Amino acid sequence: MKGGISPAPGDYAYFKSQVPLHKISIGNKQWRYYDFGPKAVPPLICIPGIAGTADVYYKQIKSLSMKGYRVISVDLPRVWNHHEWVHSFEKFLDTLSIYHVHIYGTSLGGFLALVFAQHRPRRVKSLVLSNAFLETHKFAAAMPWSPVVNWTPSFLLKRYILSGIRDGPHEPFIADSVDFVVGQVETLSRDDLSSRLKLNANVASVGPLLLSDSFITIMDTNDYCAVPQQLKDQVSERFPGARRAILKTGGDFPFLSRPDEVNLYLQLHLRWVGVEAQPDKVLRIPGDDGDNGRSNYESRGGEHFDDLPGPANIGGSNSAHQPESSGPSRDSDGSPQPEPSGPTDHTSNERLSSKEIGNMTVLDTFPSLIQASVVLAMLQHLVVTELCITWKPVLNV
Repeated sequence: MKGGISPAPGDYAYFKSQVPLHKISIGNKQWRYYDFGPKAVPPLICIPGIAGTADVYYKQIKSLSMKGYRVISVDLPRVWNHHEWVHSFEKFLDTLSIYHVHIYGTSLGGFLALVFAQHRPRRVKSLVLSNAFLETHKFAAAMPWSPVVNWTPSFLLKRYILSGIRDGPHEPFIADSVDFVVGQVETLSRDDLSSRLKLNANVASVGPLLLSDSFITIMDTNDYCAVPQQLKDQVSERFPGARRAILKTGGDFPFLSRPDEVNLYLQLHLRWVGVEAQPDKVLRIPGDDGDNGRSNYESRGGEHFDDLPGPANIGGSNSAHQPESSGPSRDSDGSPQPEPSGPTDHTSNERLSSKEIGNMTVLDTFPSLIQASVVLAMLQHLVVTELCITWKPVLNV
């Protein structure tokens, strides 16, 4: 899995074709982000971990935006300390004219969300923390070469980051999430990698927050992840009144491996903290069923997003794809006519539709077709019987 880059999933390729990736420069920092959903809804901002990009939350953007929520997924900019992160993130929000935010942070992204909430308490309305931590001392001790990280070759930085992902056999959905993240790490430059490692290794800790515990949801996986369990326990102890959402499995990237559960918890959190979705802003094309149809956001000026075809819309209610009705024919007054139980006697039916008149030749030959089918079935039976007798000694070996 970590030995090479796997092809991008089909739903991700489709997502990329429909949702634009924005790039803006603010000062000397470049921000890459996705912004999708009704602009009138307070946004949920997703901040990735050290190995993630804005793309790793594409399943959350897809699901929540279709329900009427606005989701912004960001790449970490090239910042080299936590104070620089706070100022850069604040300028990013100002540029997008966003004042109050709800943040979903995973791993390092969760730590950075806590740091921002500590220094800009009036701007953060709620937090969802997944496999997060409160201090970086353990990571700093494990990386004594952090002062020279800026001069370290890119391939060594990638190897170091990927070494933190558990190797070995995974459940299929976890293996797919690891493959996806590995592919994203390969897209990062040396400066991107070194700045993230700096943020992870600079000694710092989160102080007291003004945010009430009731506006915090802690969403952790219960199997394993790169963040030590001791650090995750510290988060739970710091916020005893926070809501808990435990995923039995999911690995380091539950937003990719368990998207349905994560999306449900995110939706419950947003409802709990008072964020009201605006599904009326999602315009659906008539004939599409539920979330499997096409949606246009009025606030996006014609931008649209389609769900990939799935079992829900195979044989759906769209009349354009329905087979032609084969029910009983009806009289001119609308009363149903009895179905024929044998070869049709056209002389007894004086009211035939134009379609039935055109099919009279086929109906007349129907008895002959039945006879031919019976003969063919008998021949096939004889051939199969002979084959079975011929191969019987071989099959019993």
